[in-house]
Amino acid sequence: MKIGSMKVLSVALSLALLGSVAIAQGPPMGGPPHEGGFFGEHSLDFFADMLNLTDAQQVQIKQIMAAAKPTLEPLFQQEMQNKKAMMQLAMSGNFDEAKAQTLAQQASQAHIQLEVEHARTISQAYQILTAEQKTKLSQFMAKREQRMQEHMQEHMQQ
Repeated sequence: MKIGSMKVLSVALSLALLGSVAIAQGPPMGGPPHEGGFFGEHSLDFFADMLNLTDAQQVQIKQIMAAAKPTLEPLFQQEMQNKKAMMQLAMSGNFDEAKAQTLAQQASQAHIQLEVEHARTISQAYQILTAEQKTKLSQFMAKREQRMQEHMQEHMQQ
């Protein structure tokens, strides 16, 4: 498999996976939860429709996501706590560069572990797709990547 295809799939399945973790965390910023769950469920629904996933494939992906949740959830929590602590430090009026470095290193380690677990989970989910579904997903993600690049170029020109 090409690295680009895996990267593209990683983005797609990460959205679904992050959504499942977000669902477990509760409503965003104390607000009401979205109808039908957070964006992860919607992403899974979108990809299920787009790729014409079978019921069995959807169940398998949900099982993979559920199995990853106990590992991902604390990493996600740690990442959010580090971001909150960094923001509090930045807005405290008493910026401490050493403290900021420590928080950034902690956040970096949590993010690295989170990304590795995402990659592992995505790889497991990718394995249940048929060759046709993998091709369709790669085409979709290539188009999405192209649109993102065009958007970035437009933004840079402004």
